[in-house]
Amino acid sequence: MDDVDRILAQWHDARPDLDVTPMGLIGRLARLRKRLEQEHERVFAAHGLSAAGFDVLATLRRAGPPHALEVKALLASTMVTSGTMTNRLDRLEKAGLVERRPNPSDGRGFVVALTPLGHRTIDAAVTDHVANQHRLVATLDAGDRRALDALLGKWLAGFEREDGSDR
Repeated sequence: MDDVDRILAQWHDARPDLDVTPMGLIGRLARLRKRLEQEHERVFAAHGLSAAGFDVLATLRRAGPPHALEVKALLASTMVTSGTMTNRLDRLEKAGLVERRPNPSDGRGFVVALTPLGHRTIDAAVTDHVANQHRLVATLDAGDRRALDALLGKWLAGFEREDGSDR
């Protein structure tokens, strides 16, 4: 029995007329999300990063050589406002992890590129991040992980169809 079970039992006693089953599922997901974020932040902090900084560096790393993107591509990938992105880039640039370079295809703009230090940092951070994720799902066997992933994918796809998004 977990804490959510206790809450559901209290609701059942207080309001037996309500089916609070979705409250259990959503409550557990919310608690798991919070715990997962805390565990991710711990790993990112060990590399001098926040989740936001990790996101930008990982996006550049996944882009492949030369590990540089236009700001609009970063914005689309991270789904934040341009002001938020500017702040993130300023912090990462100050730390020596990224640099802004003139955009060779558009002289008015620039691209954001990983520096050698940024490349080393994200490679180390993502290695530890993936190991941490394996640790975080280790209580589920491979079949459970596949089943949970399929169910969550189905649930998420329903929302994405409703709002027309593909992210």
